[in-house]
Amino acid sequence: MNIKPFLITLFLSLCLPFYIKAQTRYELTGDIIYNDRCNNQDHPVSNAFDNDIDTYFMSCPPFGNWIGLDLGEKHIITQVAYCPRMDLTSGSDYRERLQLGVFEGANNPDFGDAIPLFIIPGLAERQLTEKEINCTKGFRYVRFVFPYAIESEKSSYMAELKFYGYGGNGDHSQLPQLTNIPLVSIHTVDNRDITSKEEYVKGIITVISGNGTKIYTDSLEIRGRGNNSWTHPKKPYRIKLSQKARLLDLPANARNWTLINSYGDKTLMRNILAYDFSRRIEMPYTSPSEAVDLVLNGDYKGCYQLSDHIDVRKNRVDIEEMSPSDVSGVNLTGGYMIEIDAYAYDEPKKFTSYRYSIPVSIKYPDSDEIVKAQEDYIEAHFNKLTDAVFSDSFKDPQDGFRKYLYIDTFLKYFLVGEYSGNTDTYWSARMYKRRGDDKFNFGPVWDFDLGFENDSRTYRVNDKTDWIALSSYGSAAGSARSFIRRIMSDEDMLTQLKFIYSYYRDRNVSKEVLLQEVDNYAAYLNQSQDLNFKRWRILNRLVHQNPAVYGSYEGEVNNVKNYIAGRIDWIDQKLNYVPGQTLKIKRVDSQNTSTITVGSEKRTIRITGVQETVRIRIINLMGRIVFDSIVSEDSDLTVDRGVYFVEITGHSVQKSIYKTIVR
Repeated sequence: MNIKPFLITLFLSLCLPFYIKAQTRYELTGDIIYNDRCNNQDHPVSNAFDNDIDTYFMSCPPFGNWIGLDLGEKHIITQVAYCPRMDLTSGSDYRERLQLGVFEGANNPDFGDAIPLFIIPGLAERQLTEKEINCTKGFRYVRFVFPYAIESEKSSYMAELKFYGYGGNGDHSQLPQLTNIPLVSIHTVDNRDITSKEEYVKGIITVISGNGTKIYTDSLEIRGRGNNSWTHPKKPYRIKLSQKARLLDLPANARNWTLINSYGDKTLMRNILAYDFSRRIEMPYTSPSEAVDLVLNGDYKGCYQLSDHIDVRKNRVDIEEMSPSDVSGVNLTGGYMIEIDAYAYDEPKKFTSYRYSIPVSIKYPDSDEIVKAQEDYIEAHFNKLTDAVFSDSFKDPQDGFRKYLYIDTFLKYFLVGEYSGNTDTYWSARMYKRRGDDKFNFGPVWDFDLGFENDSRTYRVNDKTDWIALSSYGSAAGSARSFIRRIMSDEDMLTQLKFIYSYYRDRNVSKEVLLQEVDNYAAYLNQSQDLNFKRWRILNRLVHQNPAVYGSYEGEVNNVKNYIAGRIDWIDQKLNYVPGQTLKIKRVDSQNTSTITVGSEKRTIRITGVQETVRIRIINLMGRIVFDSIVSEDSDLTVDRGVYFVEITGHSVQKSIYKTIVR
């Protein structure tokens, strides 16, 4: 007898059924687990697992109930099935009340590490409906979280709930997303709700992207954020990771991030569009922003924007970091980040300027680290700027406001606000100052939910004859409008604004490209916006400062497109834009020829002899551009020690490259 074939046959007969079962989907069973605040004895949790669609479990409003199974060991979930309450005896159709309910899998019994598996995207069928789950990770605990009761005081019902799969630990090679955009899932300790802008709540975050092929998870703290935006039903959040990370491959390696709610922005893209324009005109730093689906404690919250928290660090506001010991000499001079801030009264560190009564909050150094000498310094230095603007000699190129202000970033900031039609451009405006540098930069740009024709106070922006920032219908902190008007009354500012606009209009800012960006984002957000407006039923309602209702997502997007097309025409006419004529726009006191010298002092590149508007680029030996701006005056530029190439281009200056050594 040949023993080998016999042993093979015996092995297959004994082991193969178990192997096949382990790799074949079957209905999963286990101990019923639940959080049931109703405790309705007539409609208990067991009804959802009794294979009888004529019985049902009742979930009380508004949110917090869930039912599921402890499978005893990890299983790969391949399919879920659900059925709404079937009877119509009360005259109600119960299908809608399961819409946006979320299925989750976890390996901790408190579901703190839960990952969303599926969301019911629309009306449930009046039958047992099966849905495939594309997930390779194994879970011991599975559940269905009943959706927030959009119709208040009305209960939800589940007639039957099933999970299918097979045993195994699995891996992270494929995880579900709710739509085509990245998914952010956060679970707080004890499912605590986020009700404060001051108190952090601990929890766990999971970010799934790359069509389910990338996962990031960490512990975190989360709290509310924002001013007016915090008053909306859809809340914005600030998150603080346990470890620094580049979420969704965004540039900064940081712990602090924001989740922007975009409640009144029914396109869900106004910030993204403004940031896109800011990058096109090469603002030194523009916050990156990624659209995400947010699930908090199993509750689908809608489409959000994951963005930088604006702070001081590499790849954000990249200025010198300070410590409490930096209170003398050049160290006291920076770096600082401040904000012209109508809400400064609510901030821990703030002051009001002597001229123009502008409220200012100090954003960096942080309120718990800044010392009195640093507070006094930045307040005094901001007052030097406002004094210079107020003075009779404010136009003087040496002793006027230019002594304390980088014109390039000021005008670019102004231009982003005007392009977007943002009422609040100077209601809240960030500024920063580098060490050893007397001049403030404006930026980064932020908060455009009221832009792009979304504010009843400025509705029909393109029908106005003046810039929003200079007009009475534009909002501003304190008398910041008078401050901005005074600066813009210098005729040379208009000349340089024309140059900046023309330069980028010829290169990065065609109307066709801007409108295509809107279409691209609308297509990208289409799945997510559909869920968002089922969660927040506002497409046919005026919310916040909405000036009009357009009735659909497509209508909202078309409103933005019509505005952008009209706005580019408006600015073209306002600045007498002529295509291809950028470098013919010069300073009013420019001459036909320019002799520019490039020299260096301690950590400074000095450029003199500038008699017209020119573009200056400074590049280090590694090929990194450390400065790229349009200037119209002599400039002292602070850099680190090293060898640099300085590239200068202008109307009367053929492209010139200088090499300089900075010690």
